Amino acid sequence: MSLALTATRRRTAAAVLTAALLVPLAACGNDDTKKDTGGSKPSESASGAPAAQLTVLAAASLTDVFKTAGAAYEKSHPGTKITFSFAGSQELVAQVAQGAPADALITADTKSMDKVKADTGTPVVIAKNRLVIATAEGNPYKVDELKDLADTKLKVVLAAPEVPAGKYSKKVLDAQKITVKAVSQEPNVRAVLSKVELGEADAGLVYKTDAESAKDKVDAVEIPDDQNAVAQYPAATIKDSKNAEAAAAFVTWLSSPEAQKILQDAGFQKP
Repeated sequence: MSLALTATRRRTAAAVLTAALLVPLAACGNDDTKKDTGGSKPSESASGAPAAQLTVLAAASLTDVFKTAGAAYEKSHPGTKITFSFAGSQELVAQVAQGAPADALITADTKSMDKVKADTGTPVVIAKNRLVIATAEGNPYKVDELKDLADTKLKVVLAAPEVPAGKYSKKVLDAQKITVKAVSQEPNVRAVLSKVELGEADAGLVYKTDAESAKDKVDAVEIPDDQNAVAQYPAATIKDSKNAEAAAAFVTWLSSPEAQKILQDAGFQKP
């Protein structure tokens, strides 16, 4: 069997798989989005970037802020509609490696992005983040620092070790020689947050921005910089994108003053 035929079948299978896996969370788009018909070139938006329907794979911790960012981008780029698929970075990377039809990828760590460097353009870090300890509102168990998580009376939940948030958590705990017996290991950081929000866990390690998004339900205990880890968010286009120019325009926009203000207002740090 030729390599070309194998690759074609691989992409076809990946497209079917992705159709079942992707759960689109579309930012508010324009109802009059222009569709490309008959092989004609897509129209251009007022910004000069070509109009397109983009599929963007993004780390789960970007869920809230990218809804805002997507709406802002669509407003300034009429005719462009962005559909986001949020998941743990390891899941997104697996989809890209399998040839999933998408236009851009944003992960919560550089190591995940490195795994698909043959499938993406050159990545650029668009934001940074840090960990905090999320507790139930009012911090009823008086969790004040990392070592408190070693208390076996506490139900602590962490992100799984293959997830960026899990890797960062392991890094900071190992550095302080703290052993935590987690009651569960979750597939992404938003699942960790959810456990704490629902009272299924007493505490968990999440990103500062996650705790900020749920500040009416959880408290955030800061971790000193010298005990913390810096999460980096690289963004890149996907080489097999059918909307290469539009995808590149969106990735470039993520470093613009407008996008950076949205990210920093949500608690993300400058790249």
